[in-house]
Amino acid sequence: MSTDAIVLLREDHKEVRKLFRDFEKAGAGAHKVKGQLVDKIIELLTVHTYIENECMYPEVRALVPELEKDILESFEEHHVADVLIAELAAMKPDDERFTAKTTVLIESVDHHIDEEENEWFPKVREHLGRKQLQEIGARMLELKEKAPTSPAQPSALKKAVDAVTA
Repeated sequence: MSTDAIVLLREDHKEVRKLFRDFEKAGAGAHKVKGQLVDKIIELLTVHTYIENECMYPEVRALVPELEKDILESFEEHHVADVLIAELAAMKPDDERFTAKTTVLIESVDHHIDEEENEWFPKVREHLGRKQLQEIGARMLELKEKAPTSPAQPSALKKAVDAVTA
């Protein structure tokens, strides 16, 4: 398994996008299935945003200061996802707005993933060497082991944003 940070993040993106497609394919009355899929989406996104906020973004910001604007935008996109995730976690799958809220989350995260993969990752790879990306990836894998898996657990987003804006 590669420890390249970008490869690891792309693998997460692929996994969460599969869950998004499964959710979209589920029928209108498939409340139980949709609920299970959203539980998995919440867990994956909570872990993923944690390792990006705690490791990838601060490391890249320190090493490639010219990407600060992209990083700040990513923090904000994570914040939007965090709000939607917290609201979804408090809902039942048969709630009237559950599917609509999940659809908004999917659209928002899809946009974020597209920007990262098509714009941000190439810039990062251009500035950082293979060894640096492997070192960042190794730290991300360590963080993944202790990352929160639900919005009920403490979020590192505020701490990470405070560190960036300080």
